[in-house]
Amino acid sequence: MLVVGFDTATPAVSVAVHDGERVVAQASAADGRRHGELLMPMIAKVLADAGVPRADLTAVAVGVGPGPYTGLRVGVVTARVLGAVLGIPVHGVCSLDIIAAAVTPPAGREFLVATDARRKEVYWARYDAAGRRLEGPLVGPAAAIPGAPELAVAGAGGQLYPESFGDVIEPAYPAAGALCGIVAAQLAAGQPAASSEPLYLRRPDAKEPGPPKRVTPS
Repeated sequence: MLVVGFDTATPAVSVAVHDGERVVAQASAADGRRHGELLMPMIAKVLADAGVPRADLTAVAVGVGPGPYTGLRVGVVTARVLGAVLGIPVHGVCSLDIIAAAVTPPAGREFLVATDARRKEVYWARYDAAGRRLEGPLVGPAAAIPGAPELAVAGAGGQLYPESFGDVIEPAYPAAGALCGIVAAQLAAGQPAASSEPLYLRRPDAKEPGPPKRVTPS
């Protein structure tokens, strides 16, 4: 088993290769405006560091958000193209679940994951102490999340709005190593590939222009 995984749903771009037992190479960079520029060279570097030819890959794992339209699209489209070219399955994983998989919750309690959704809102989900999602993903103001002041929060949303949550804990961004670990476990259990459909949750900020206004002669 050789899984390449990447996530571009947040300002961080993260890539890793997993051999079914462990992460053998990984890289990340936080630059929210350069997802398209960074992703493919980072994939090539991680594969080279792992000594893995693309033809030997058996699956692609990709974070499907929620996240901003442009960055999220870069990762999902790249995963689908790579899967189609190599003839291997593409496994989508909620990016909030990827963050949750790397959390050690305080005192074995429920916790939240929240990432920046812009417009003074966050993408969020609630998890039990084992990292199983109980609610979400949803989008809205951090202050409107039920019970948030009593719960620890991972993700950059907690760092942006610490007054709305309990303890702010790590990690801030999804790590591709955790993503690959999730998918490797699914493959080992014989689970089918989950959908790679992106979770936008709301329409993109950019909109197509409407029809030109009609000009009436004066």
